[in-house]
Amino acid sequence: MSEWIWQNFERLVVIDTETTGIDPARERVIELAAIAYGRSGEEESFDLFVSLPEGRRVPPFIVRLTGITDELLAHEGVKSAEAAERLAGMLSGPGTLLAAYNAQFDLCFIYYLLKEAGMEGALRGLKFLDALTVYRDRRPYPHKLENAVEAYGLAGQNTHRAVDDAAAAAELLEAMSREKDDLMNYVNLFGYNPKFGVPKPRIGSITYRPQPFDSDTPLYEEGARVP
Repeated sequence: MSEWIWQNFERLVVIDTETTGIDPARERVIELAAIAYGRSGEEESFDLFVSLPEGRRVPPFIVRLTGITDELLAHEGVKSAEAAERLAGMLSGPGTLLAAYNAQFDLCFIYYLLKEAGMEGALRGLKFLDALTVYRDRRPYPHKLENAVEAYGLAGQNTHRAVDDAAAAAELLEAMSREKDDLMNYVNLFGYNPKFGVPKPRIGSITYRPQPFDSDTPLYEEGARVP
């Protein structure tokens, strides 16, 4: 990982989730993957299927998208409290930067996962980085993870499986850092499509700014603000 991370943080954790839908207050995490990189070169990771409560099923669309089925979760899934505990343990300790591609989505889902287990305090004091926000400043539309993987010629793949997408997001961050050493300016700064307004629920520690797809000015510069 690039030096700018270790000049500012002790640990980088990159996460990805697969879920039953898009509403974090109503839907559930069905796969959670995290990769942690330490200052001294250590690396650890996990990939967990998360079982659903009694009576909940994986929607057909999600099965087609991810390949995650009710049968898979029944045989290989862990309880949501166990997944929350694994994640909270990885996030513990000072100086952690938590990153994801489209981090607003994943952070909201893991907040509810942790809250259900009484562990939402694991997010307190962390800094956040959204790889999607950086990529929007670097390349023209479209801005899916698969587009970023192709644009940077990465070895990873966007498969709609959390374990692969977390690895691809980590590789993307490294590639974008090599391209331009300004990622620290995006910490706790999330861009959003002005057409849809500020994402909800808002994360208290995040600064949200509208991010036009055709701007030549980095989002972190004052000139990037638009009405």
